[in-house]
Amino acid sequence: MTHTHASLGPGAVLTMLTLALLWGANMAMVKLAAGELPPIFQAGLRSAVAAACLWGYMRYRRIAVFPGRAVVGHGLVLGLLFGLEFGLLYPGMILTSVARSYLLLYTAPFFVAVGAHFWLAGDRLNRLKVGGLVLAFTGLVLLFAQGLGGFSGRALLGDALSLLAGALWGATTLYLKRFLAQRALAVQTLFYQLFFSAPPLLLASLLLEDLSTARLTGFGALSLFYQSVIVAFISYLAWFVLILRHPASLVQAFTFFTPLAGVLISGVLILGEPVGPRLVAAMALISLGLVLVNRPARPAPEVASGS
Repeated sequence: MTHTHASLGPGAVLTMLTLALLWGANMAMVKLAAGELPPIFQAGLRSAVAAACLWGYMRYRRIAVFPGRAVVGHGLVLGLLFGLEFGLLYPGMILTSVARSYLLLYTAPFFVAVGAHFWLAGDRLNRLKVGGLVLAFTGLVLLFAQGLGGFSGRALLGDALSLLAGALWGATTLYLKRFLAQRALAVQTLFYQLFFSAPPLLLASLLLEDLSTARLTGFGALSLFYQSVIVAFISYLAWFVLILRHPASLVQAFTFFTPLAGVLISGVLILGEPVGPRLVAAMALISLGLVLVNRPARPAPEVASGS
């Protein structure tokens, strides 16, 4: 049976911070390998390789891969949502600025918070949670303020695709929590997401990208290994365990640290950019916002009945 808690404990918070670092580095890996492998093609290969790893793991652990039609049906929906999310996100990042694409993608915690309030038991909105989400998102706006750029028809189309990707990420989290939390193990649900997302992603790559120049060198192979094994296999499995065990809105809110980690890894560590006041302020706002999000709401005071 899956249990939920009013707030994330230290272990869950530490796990989410670790995932944010891994996913932030994954952004850099995708960008650096884009000269060898087109982005959507990378996503399709990642899903296929990670699904193969999960299949081998489940066979070794003697875990049923397809336990029943209902579970597999929900898994198919999960995979299609995941594939469509990345099928929209990568073209969106090309059409608009990366900064705006990140901001619109990370509207996902708002979609999850609102959806969970209406569709998931025990995961309600309150003033602290709303205030914390707004503070954390304000930190992201400050983080990417210099890269937002101007507006054009092309950029607005990219913005729309990125916003839809954020909504689909939120929908994937809500669907997983509502329909599979009590029916399947984390490893099974992750397998379905990856297994069913690989074909549409590879098909989208075939239709939208030029694969004639694709090649795989040593760095490309390292990037694919990192994306597939470290991120899609190991880190996504930890993410699914957290989603199944804790309130979805709390877990999703901690993904606000991912773009911050990406900026720290790509900008500060790789490019040697200085840690300026804007970055420090963004870190402070995101951290404070997530402290508020993760703070348990006080129970309503009991009203004494008159005699």
